[in-house]
Amino acid sequence: MKKDIYDVEGIKIEVERTDKDDKDAERRKTAYMFKVIREQSGMNRTEFAKWLGVPYRTMQEWELGRRQMPDYVLRLIAYKVANEKREGRI
Repeated sequence: MKKDIYDVEGIKIEVERTDKDDKDAERRKTAYMFKVIREQSGMNRTEFAKWLGVPYRTMQEWELGRRQMPDYVLRLIAYKVANEKREGRI
């Protein structure tokens, strides 16, 4: 299957291309991208939720694709992770 490469605030993420008729594809793509960003931080879900100041359950719902995360939130989180990695704080 073909993959698309996304650059989310400096974090490169490969996502499998989906059928255009798939209504849930965007939600799953965002959930996958969020998971990759969290993994880039080196933290588990609990640590990441505390670090972001986001309720664990909300973060879990985003990562599992049960709730759609706003695109601007994904970009802000990616920006924070990229900057903290660059500064050597994570």
